[in-house]
Amino acid sequence: MSNINELLSWRYAAKKLDASQAVAADDLEYILESIRLSASSSGLQPYQVLVITDPAVKAQIQPVAWGQGQVVDCSHLLVFAAWDNYTEDRINMMFDLVNQQRGFENAGWEAYRQKLLGYYPKRSSEENFQHAARQAYIGLGSALLAAAELKIDSTPMEGFEPEKVDAILGLAELGLRSVLLLPLGYRAAEGDWLVNLKKVRRSTEDFVIRR
Repeated sequence: MSNINELLSWRYAAKKLDASQAVAADDLEYILESIRLSASSSGLQPYQVLVITDPAVKAQIQPVAWGQGQVVDCSHLLVFAAWDNYTEDRINMMFDLVNQQRGFENAGWEAYRQKLLGYYPKRSSEENFQHAARQAYIGLGSALLAAAELKIDSTPMEGFEPEKVDAILGLAELGLRSVLLLPLGYRAAEGDWLVNLKKVRRSTEDFVIRR
């Protein structure tokens, strides 16, 4: 079994990726499955992951992602896109899926459905989007660990213009808004100023507050 802390010590936000190295299909699916199995509030999974491999699409995204080279040099560019709102249809879809997969209805579960239906749709779409976006970050954490286990480099990015990425990918038509970019690939042998530098984090004593 892999030591999670060793994996976290190994990984870093790669600044230059080797465009000639491709992530194997099985490895990509392993990372995607780790995202799919991640925790989410009320089990709603209110986001989706787009896998971008088309060089032309990556080239469109790069200028609106602060020109970061990893966007075009990566093997696969994952785009985490959250629901633009919680609707009755979306909430019911997930609750119905649970009932279908488990093969029965639970009174407590159905009561919880009604609680969410009475709560989320009444809020503003922006408030609901912000909540959904935070769930995507949970999936991102799983992706970083899964990639590190496979010794695949990853560079989580908030440095991009979401509205322009949304337009490039047609996300509005899907009821989605981009939240995060995650290039996957392999660190380049040369040209990455960060690769050999010591990983620095605050000390446990400074970071953890105990009461």
